[in-house]
This record gives sequence, C-alpha cells and structure tokens, in this order.
Amino acid sequence: MPAIRLFGLPTDINSSFERGAAAGPAAIRAALWSDRGNMASELGPEIGTDIALTDDGDLPLTEDTAQDDAAIRRHIAYVREDGEIPLALGGDHAVTFPLVEAAAACHGPVTILHFDAHPDLYDDFAGNPRSHASPFARICEAGHAKRLVQVGIRTLNRHCREQAERFGVEIIEMADFTPDKVPVLEGPLYISIDLDGLDPSAAPGVAHPEPGGLTVREMLSVLRKQVAPIVGADIVELHPVRDLGDVTAILGAKLVRELAALIDRNGPHIA
Repeated sequence: MPAIRLFGLPTDINSSFERGAAAGPAAIRAALWSDRGNMASELGPEIGTDIALTDDGDLPLTEDTAQDDAAIRRHIAYVREDGEIPLALGGDHAVTFPLVEAAAACHGPVTILHFDAHPDLYDDFAGNPRSHASPFARICEAGHAKRLVQVGIRTLNRHCREQAERFGVEIIEMADFTPDKVPVLEGPLYISIDLDGLDPSAAPGVAHPEPGGLTVREMLSVLRKQVAPIVGADIVELHPVRDLGDVTAILGAKLVRELAALIDRNGPHIA
C-alpha cells in the first residue's frame, strides 16, 4: 500500500479577507500528534501501525507566490520520486493550484473532489488571479482537471455560475443535499478540503464561515464512498485565531487520519 507524506504550506499571502491561515498547518499538526486522541481512523487502520505516514513539517515558504509555487512543485516531485502520496496542510486555498499542477504533471489531468462553501472559480478576485478565491479557475484553464466535482457550495454568485458553465464544473449545492448525490469518481483522484465547506458549528475556525454547511458525518460519507486511487489531497483554510477550543484543528487532524486511511484502502497510485 502507498506510503503518505504529510507536509504544511504555511502561507496566506493570497487570502482575500484577512490573513491567519498560515498558522493552520502547525495547529492541525499539534492536534494530530496530541495525546488527546489516538491514531485510529474510522476505516480501521491506524497511522504508524497500519499506515505509513511521514511528517515533513512545514515547507519554508516566502511571501512570493511564484517562488512558493515552484517550491511546492519541487517538493511534490521529491515525494513522488519515493513513490509516496502527498497530503498537504494549508495555508489558504491558493496552494491547491501548484499541488494539482504537480499531480497533473505526473499523472495527466486528474479528477478532483472539492469540498467548500465557495466554488473558488473567480477569474480573479480583487485584481489577484492567484487569489484563494481563484485556484480552480487556474486549474481548469490550464487543463489539469479532467473532471471537477464541488460539494458543499452555498455562495454561488452569477460570475462563478458562468465560470462553472465555462469549465464544465459539476456543482452539488447544499440546498437539498444528501451524500448520495455525490458520484463515485474515477481516478486518478485528487481531494481538496476547504474547512469552511463544513458548517460553522463544526468548523468555526475559518476566515469565511458560511451557515448551512456540511456536517462532519456527511463529509465522511462522501469520502468513504470514493474507491479510486488517490494521488494527492489537501486540507486548507484553518484560521486558528478564529477557532473555538481547537475544535477545527481537531477536526483537521481527524481528516488527516481519515484521508490517510482512504489513500491506504484505495491502493497504490496510478503510475
């Protein structure tokens, strides 16, 4: 089964409202390795016992997006040389563009399962085409996604609807949502989780909370039904200053365990 490489991307230079997500990786890591819990996943396997996971710590990113993108791509190449699967902790959602870019460089266009309150499809936001509100526009226009399915969306404005139609994005909005509306996707599969895709009652520690979101159980149900080989994943947009009792960080740690177990269960990556 594939080994997993965990690493943090402590940057929020492309955040549009307020900064703070750069501290997210450290907060998730602290919760993950805390004696408060253990390494078991709901699928059964445990990190360190059944699942091989190495924590590389945080990459030394800068305030220069182009340099940081290049550093992320280099790290992914290094991880893939060892035959391992990258699991990244953000940081703001802008980091998903170089992560998917690197995955597509290795595997060709990937299928993406994206959890979020927002579609992140702006052509640019406030004049910034690399905004955390724009990564999936950049991914789609570069041809890195053969299929993009977005789950949890509940802030879809006219511009983003037009962008979704332009790029053929499949959006499963929260109105009348049930997990069975999410398809079982083909691989190679990339999973991107913006924590604000969850309801603020479950994940208050985000910069852009949006009422009416997914429950933790709904998100886990959608994840569990996916059976394709996973070639990469990220968990982004934790804002620790806005967290309450570390509950969002603890949730992020749980998602690390569940994603690791899913990667392990679904088998080796596609060469």
